[in-house]
Amino acid sequence: MEAQLNQKPNEPARIDAEDQMRADMYNLMGLLLAGPPDQGTLDVVAGLAGNETDLGQAVEALATMARSTRPATVEREFNSLFIGLGRGELLPYASFYLTGFLNEKPLALLRRDMTKYGLSRAPNVYEPEDNVASLMEMMGAMIAGRFGPPASLERQRTFFNKHLAPWVGHFFADLEQAKTAEFYVPVGTIGRAFVQIEVEAFRLLADQSAEAHGI
Repeated sequence: MEAQLNQKPNEPARIDAEDQMRADMYNLMGLLLAGPPDQGTLDVVAGLAGNETDLGQAVEALATMARSTRPATVEREFNSLFIGLGRGELLPYASFYLTGFLNEKPLALLRRDMTKYGLSRAPNVYEPEDNVASLMEMMGAMIAGRFGPPASLERQRTFFNKHLAPWVGHFFADLEQAKTAEFYVPVGTIGRAFVQIEVEAFRLLADQSAEAHGI
């Protein structure tokens, strides 16, 4: 899998520290799920620091794993998980998780929204746009304002709830339990914990909006 955004980045937008951390987490997940990390990426991941939360403990576990993992080893694991002979152990696509088939209605709906948000697939990429790596990258880009002004929280919530929330937590849970996963086990844990945080944050946002409008 490869990143699929084909817009020229803007000058970095000014966003608050919390949103920058969110964008960084989406981007990290997108990077690790787009392809096997090279040594430079492993070195960056090895330097990450966790904390006492479930998410922080998973980050610490991934950093520890990165310090003892060689690029060739994680490449074999990535291929077994996502490529394989014919197909990998997991199919990380919204269409598959929501319908059981690839290239179905969830992909068409995503393509429509990508056009609305000014996003497009890079011409040298042939993966369907609803793969998890691309969706993580899209969320990170919207939060950070990589291809336009930073998206409002309401717009982020709409995109997340439509294209990620219905399935991506299940994908990350499957990744945690995948038979061929080792390096990617804490990636799954991080993704699952982070998605849970986002779901709750967006739920609170919706509740506050409804209260403000007297609903």
